[in-house]
Amino acid sequence: MMKTIISRLLHSQSPPFLKPHCYRDSSLFAARIGRFLSTGSEKVDGSSKLEEAEREEFTPPREKLLVLGGNGFVGSHICIEALAHGLNVSSLSRSGKSSLHDPWANDIVWHQGDLLSPDSLGNALNGVTSVISCVGGFGSNSYMYDINGTANINAIRAASKQGVKRFVYISAADFGLVNYLLKGYFAGKRSTETELLDKFQHGGAILRPGFIHGTRRVGSVHLPLSIIGAPLEMVLRHAKPLTRLPLIGPLFIPPVNVTSVAKVAVRAAVDPAFPSGVVDVYGIRQYSQQNPA
Repeated sequence: MMKTIISRLLHSQSPPFLKPHCYRDSSLFAARIGRFLSTGSEKVDGSSKLEEAEREEFTPPREKLLVLGGNGFVGSHICIEALAHGLNVSSLSRSGKSSLHDPWANDIVWHQGDLLSPDSLGNALNGVTSVISCVGGFGSNSYMYDINGTANINAIRAASKQGVKRFVYISAADFGLVNYLLKGYFAGKRSTETELLDKFQHGGAILRPGFIHGTRRVGSVHLPLSIIGAPLEMVLRHAKPLTRLPLIGPLFIPPVNVTSVAKVAVRAAVDPAFPSGVVDVYGIRQYSQQNPA
């Protein structure tokens, strides 16, 4: 009996709010049918909520990205790239504010925290879907291990515990003999990579650029690193066989532009199809020239 009534309603000159083609969501149509049957064909004064619901376009929640090291050279470019993609971007600093004075920094939510004190990361990770870490530095071997290793390992463990989906780490290419001169730096980087691949087996990406060029700000001074980096990148990008030479081979790893690193890092953070694992400088160049599907 109920099927007969509904069939007649659908095939008669029924009011527009009973036309099934007016609804993208079948559940909304069913709800309106139920309401019509329970109240009759009279216009219901309380129907405004349903009418508002069908007029409103559904907007999916934006990805929430946390950038660690957002005040730095690479981190600031990643923040800019992420904002350009409409992401909800936050960053972490010891002061809880940006050290930069560029307009885009006002669109970032800044959290106060210290990666060497993992308990301070809780608030910054609330609701975060992906993390990109650009944290690193130079100094004594012990300091370099703490900054490049311990700090990032703390972030990875906290993010994994919080249920973050993807974690991207900006590491560094192997430079042969240079690795021995900066033992703490590279030991910290590789320890972080090991931890990331363990905690984010299906959502962890490691970018290993060599020399990163672009315009780098040091205080009020802008260093045009691309004056050297761009020509070297053009020359060395075709010299991949030379990187296999004993001892000096890694010195032929081509530089890469900071915008390429930022583009690939953001894609790796939000694209579930982006493969987990290590991406070398050639992979960074390749992915940066692709348009994600």
